[in-house]
Amino acid sequence: MTLRPMLGSAITPPLLTPAEEQALERLDEAIDDVVAPLAAEHDADGRYPTRAITALKDSGILALAIPADHGGIGASHVASLQAQVRLAAADSAVAQVYKVHDELMREVFTFCPDELKPRLASLVLDDSAILGLAVAEAGRTVAEPLSTIATEQPDGGYVINGEKIYTTGAAEADYVAVWGIDMARFTPDNPFFALQLNLVARDTPGMTVHRDWDALGQRATDSGAISFNDVTVGPEWRASLPGMAPLPQSGVRFEAGFAALNVGIGIGALEAAIPFVNEQSRPWPSAGVDNAADDPMIQRASGEMAADLAAAHALTMRCGELIDSFERGEISRTDLAIPVYAARSAADRAGLAAAQGAHALMGTRSARRPLGFDRWWRNARTLTLHDPVEWKHAEIGRHILTGWDPPPGIYT
Repeated sequence: MTLRPMLGSAITPPLLTPAEEQALERLDEAIDDVVAPLAAEHDADGRYPTRAITALKDSGILALAIPADHGGIGASHVASLQAQVRLAAADSAVAQVYKVHDELMREVFTFCPDELKPRLASLVLDDSAILGLAVAEAGRTVAEPLSTIATEQPDGGYVINGEKIYTTGAAEADYVAVWGIDMARFTPDNPFFALQLNLVARDTPGMTVHRDWDALGQRATDSGAISFNDVTVGPEWRASLPGMAPLPQSGVRFEAGFAALNVGIGIGALEAAIPFVNEQSRPWPSAGVDNAADDPMIQRASGEMAADLAAAHALTMRCGELIDSFERGEISRTDLAIPVYAARSAADRAGLAAAQGAHALMGTRSARRPLGFDRWWRNARTLTLHDPVEWKHAEIGRHILTGWDPPPGIYT
């Protein structure tokens, strides 16, 4: 294993294939050269991290999810989650944009028409295309159907009308994956059968990205609203077949990715604090030392944070192994879902604790706004709001107490 270590020897890298390791080594180079140096600037701008995404494209990491029989790496979910951790330790907004692309590629290759697959592979391998997502709407309950309508045309294409409120990665994506409802297939008994995914190329007439994202954290995801006014999509960009989506592992893969991002944020916050502690922080007088790094209370606090992050990281990497096992038909969905929920819980707590606790290690000087250290906590707090982890606790508890099996769903 030659990957750059994180937090010294505290974080044990996962076992990867040589091809996966080489891909992550190239990713580390892009992180060092572009993603990390621009992270504070991209956060301050609060808009799509164009230069960082260009660096990801140049690194080849977008091909991680392309199956080997279509010319890609065909990487494991372990490799994907490790990439997300490493990116989030530098810039979690870039990591979330990558997360969306990777998840979409894996899903579309599973449920799209066969004729789209070579075209999709070529987009990424030859054109370095990246996908963004448009799915979330303003309805207040999950039971409310999507209001975005995808109307099938005689040629097999679609016309899309509607608006999405959260669109991570879509602001400057090469193609936006848009979920809509084909009302000709809709029945109350099986609303999922009416779901239709289409890929919409950037600058397609009628698609408007509003660039209105203004959030506490994850600012550079540029995840604002997008609207579709009679957007015409040809039949070659039909990206799902009726009844094939959503996949039973979609919700838990979604949660595993958020665990990876939150672990990465915690690691990044603690790593960012280390040089500051050594070079600028003052030890407490009672410690009787000249350097804050020798202060036993700072050592104890940083060690506790590192231990919690190491545990959450190990759980998250195990999630990758379990997703791969589930997709090979080796384990039940419950045997996948419950460990993912546990990892999400551990990652949320460890990431938030480190993002906040890093300031306690560094002292008051670290609170100066130009330093930008606050972005770690703002990003962690925003990501952990995405869906309430308390429901994960309740679902784990229900399972262990009653034997309940969590059903497939968007958030279960």
